[in-house]
Amino acid sequence: MTASQTGSLQLVARNDLLRLAEPFVITGHVFHHVPVTRVELHQDGVVGRGEAAGVYYRDDRPDDMLATIEALRGRIEAGLDREALRQLLPPGGARNALDCALWELEARRSGKTVWQLAGLDAVRPLLTTFTAGADTPEKMAARAASYAGARAIKLKLTGEPELDGARVLAVRARLPSAWIGVDANQGYDAAGLARLLPVLVEAKVSLLEQPFSRGQEALLDQVERPIPVAADESILDLAELEARHARFDVVNIKLDKCGGLTEGLLMARRARELGRRVMVGNMVGSSLAMAPAFVLGQHCDIVDLDGAAFLDRDCEPGVRYVDGLIHCADEVWGS
Repeated sequence: MTASQTGSLQLVARNDLLRLAEPFVITGHVFHHVPVTRVELHQDGVVGRGEAAGVYYRDDRPDDMLATIEALRGRIEAGLDREALRQLLPPGGARNALDCALWELEARRSGKTVWQLAGLDAVRPLLTTFTAGADTPEKMAARAASYAGARAIKLKLTGEPELDGARVLAVRARLPSAWIGVDANQGYDAAGLARLLPVLVEAKVSLLEQPFSRGQEALLDQVERPIPVAADESILDLAELEARHARFDVVNIKLDKCGGLTEGLLMARRARELGRRVMVGNMVGSSLAMAPAFVLGQHCDIVDLDGAAFLDRDCEPGVRYVDGLIHCADEVWGS
């Protein structure tokens, strides 16, 4: 069923600025706020919503996303389904916002939830990581310990082996039983990673995410792999999963990267077929961005959906973080 088979479809699109509660630091970037594009699709008295932050390192930014959507207003309002959208737009934030809005619109018109439309029998709360941005070892340990009830921690590294090693050891000392993963955000070279890896093993780190730059995946052949390595920037969508999965143990699927829940679900299924573990992540955003990823997270081994926890103010109703779990009620999105 396309979105135009009954009443007329109206598109509403705008950009918003989500302010972070405090600055967030990763390799090469300091974020104080998150600009997002929000889409609403109105039809037959119901509304489907989607939110996307885009992919900053691909120069996929909300101003351009909004312009892309507006340029296609006539085609969108004429009606299209999610598969037609996949053919109309490339992977990225614009397609993500529209795809998620189409999912919710169909759910609300059908009287089902998105998770039911996606073939799930039920949804469960998910153990999620909570992220400590790059800082001094002492501050990162304090930040990680401040997440009350958190059982999984992700640490942002900056490509400095000695400092990053000290950061990891400091957090492990404060949280001896927590699951810990580290995210280098493309910050390392082969020599530097070789120096860091023994410390990661000592600290019982469970996941190393994106150590090398996108396009430099062959560097993984030059280092030992004592812990699983995840692809983030290296694998954006389904086509890149097919081309680049072989060097990775885990694939981090983000809806902003792949262009929506439709492609995210296809990627999760294909990653399983290829023998890879599956992770769901986020580019930071409100609960309108976390909720579709929560549906994808039902298929994942590792969940990183803490984005709404870093906002100065979230939408209402929103996801809830309790005892290290993310809970997403149907009324948040997709009911």
